[in-house]
Amino acid sequence: MTNPAIAAFIKAHQHQMIDFRRDLHAHPELPWDEIRTTQQIAKALDELGIPYRLTTPTGIIAEIQGGKPGKTVGLRADMDALPILELNDDLSYKSHTPGKMHACGHDAHTAMLLSAAAALNSIRSQLPGNVRLIFQPAEEIAEGAREMVNQGAMEGVDNVFGIHIWSQMPSGKVSCKVGSSFASADLLKVSFKGRGGHGSMPEACVDAAVVASSFVMNLQSIVSRETAAQDSAVVTIGKMEVGTRFNVIAENAVLDGTVRCFTLETRERLKTAIERYAEHTAAIYGASAQVDYTYGTLPVINEERSALLAQSVICDAFGDAALMTERPTTGGEDFSFYMEKAPGCFALVGCGCPQKGSDFAHHHGCFNIDEDAMATGAELYAQYAWRYLHQDSF
Repeated sequence: MTNPAIAAFIKAHQHQMIDFRRDLHAHPELPWDEIRTTQQIAKALDELGIPYRLTTPTGIIAEIQGGKPGKTVGLRADMDALPILELNDDLSYKSHTPGKMHACGHDAHTAMLLSAAAALNSIRSQLPGNVRLIFQPAEEIAEGAREMVNQGAMEGVDNVFGIHIWSQMPSGKVSCKVGSSFASADLLKVSFKGRGGHGSMPEACVDAAVVASSFVMNLQSIVSRETAAQDSAVVTIGKMEVGTRFNVIAENAVLDGTVRCFTLETRERLKTAIERYAEHTAAIYGASAQVDYTYGTLPVINEERSALLAQSVICDAFGDAALMTERPTTGGEDFSFYMEKAPGCFALVGCGCPQKGSDFAHHHGCFNIDEDAMATGAELYAQYAWRYLHQDSF
């Protein structure tokens, strides 16, 4: 069962949680520059009497020591903003820094985890085990989770749980499906080298623009003809730099893109196929190719027992109608690196409400959240930890 004291505590302190989130929203900081954000979290933890240590260069790892021996459950929130101009001109807490914005909800994640920490700390004598609090920087560039793990965030952690606020779902709804939730997100750079020359004499040249164009046009066959229909995948070339002048045949072309999928096996097949397509396309035209494939985040695959536990908590805390099953997204999430170290799951908390203007897509300049959803997220963090620690076996 859920703990009614947790729900009552979060409800009683909801305004403080919202105020904290609004303060962070007004002062967004980009990845690895979350200095003020870290200081604000540390100040709040000091006031609660929760011990913590600072990570380098930003971030915090804290721990609530339970009154009884037991396991350790980790709760993670990310805290970085994006290089996006905020368009919410009517907000009293609009970003004070033009070109920087909390356009993904990390300000809410941080505030929700702090609220959950305060609730759990108020009943820590009843906890059979410990709660690790991970306030993570640099999620938006898929570097923060790996670095937090390197600095000891998962040492001694038996299970890990995370939340993302989700504008595509209605407020009051929560999803934590078993299996794939977020895709892997890799970076791709393909460089073609031909032979430049005068635009009037193509027979003496190898046109890198033609090579690159042919590669882009054929690339989608990797998804449509080399990937099983049951295995979703996305291969996108988002940027192409080719040529220097209108009457000069291009010698070089550089393409940048991303690759998304839900299994490690599919990921390796895509990488191998992209390398083959680039090499063979270049050979057709007498050019050369180089593929730089950078592994980003792993797919987020919710462990079955953890996800079923989260679903049980959702139904007990908010009613059966609150539980929904959101389809997996091809967005990336570096929470996956925590689940390399311990089983766990990642939930989506709906914050979409057209009447409140909180249904814009993540990373949009008008993105905002229905702040009523924050109480749901904070309670879910805390109740998940409570239930996990009170299980006799898991």
